[in-house]
Formats: sequence, structure tokens, C-alpha cells
Amino acid sequence: MNNLARHTEALIFAANPSISLEEMKATLEEILGIAISLDEIIEAIEALKVRYSEDFYAFEPVEIAGGFRFMTKGAYHLTIGTFLKQNTQKKLSRSAMESLAIIAYRQPVTKAEIESIRGVNSDYTIQKLLEKDLIEITGRSEGPGKPLLYSTSQKFTDYFGLKSIADLPRLKEIEPVDHQIGEPMPIETQNPAEEKSVSEEENH
Repeated sequence: MNNLARHTEALIFAANPSISLEEMKATLEEILGIAISLDEIIEAIEALKVRYSEDFYAFEPVEIAGGFRFMTKGAYHLTIGTFLKQNTQKKLSRSAMESLAIIAYRQPVTKAEIESIRGVNSDYTIQKLLEKDLIEITGRSEGPGKPLLYSTSQKFTDYFGLKSIADLPRLKEIEPVDHQIGEPMPIETQNPAEEKSVSEEENH
């Protein structure tokens, strides 16, 4: 494996959540002090893919979220999934999944628009999604009061294994499923007060 491939390997290994070709190019040119084309970087990545395709390795470089990162091979997904299940209690609640889906398909979207669709106050859920870096503030609406606009983050595409938002399934392709992911939610991610309807709030 040549010197460029080694540096490329190190960058992809350190990427969190991923690193783009342009970012690799800028870093490599500064470190190596020479001009490097995107084709050379792509060639180095292809060499890495060949190397890590051997059964000896449990992970491989994968293109995801607009860049590249090392990810576990499919044969070991159950192992990693079991580990994560045993070591995390912070699953997404039904309200979080509803709000996240609205943001993903309607972005950029305001809190008022989210609440209009859900019919309940979403302050707590939006705050939790921001804390988990699954969504981000991307500007302000031109409407009255110029409310904040929310969109999904790069971590969102990485979390759900998408190369980009364009890879989201079309709504008609989604079969009805239980809204809850995993086991019942810890109280930490579920705020009972949030489930009060917007109309109830307006009446107080």
C-alpha cells in the first residue's frame, strides 16, 4: 500500500462521522506539500476497499453521508447491534420518531409546522433531537416572528445508514410499523407534558 493510501486510510479511520473527498484533498495537500487530484484519492480508496475486502478484516471503508468512514461488515452487524443494545438506554421515543420523520421529509421546517402536523407541543422532543445531534438549526423562516428552521444533520444520515437525504424511502414505500423503536422508552427521553395537545395549550 503506497504512502498516499496510508494517509487516506488514517483520515477515514479518524473521520467522525465521515470525511469527504474534498476534505481529504485539502488535508493531504497540506501535509504532503504536493498537489493531489481527486482521482488519486479515489484510486487510494479503491485500493483500501480491495485490501479490506479480505475476510481477515471485520470492517471496511464505506461511502456514507457525503463522505467515507470505516464501518463494520454486514456479517458482524448482529454483534455490534447486541453490544449497542446492552450499552445504551437512550432510544428514540415515539414522539421523537414522529418529529424526526416530519423534519426529514419537510425540511427545513419550523416548530409550529411540526406541531401543526403532530397536534401536540414539541418543545421537549425538538430539544432532545438537538442534543442528540440528529437535527440542527439551519436558519429562520421569513414568516411572522421569523421562527427557527430545523433540518436533519449529517449525523442523521449516518445514524440511519443513508448516503444522503435523497436516499430516504418514499412515503408510499413505507409499510405501517410500530412507531416505537426498541423497548419502552426511558422517562429521560419521554416528556409526558409534551403530549398535551396544542389546542389544549391555547385554551389555557
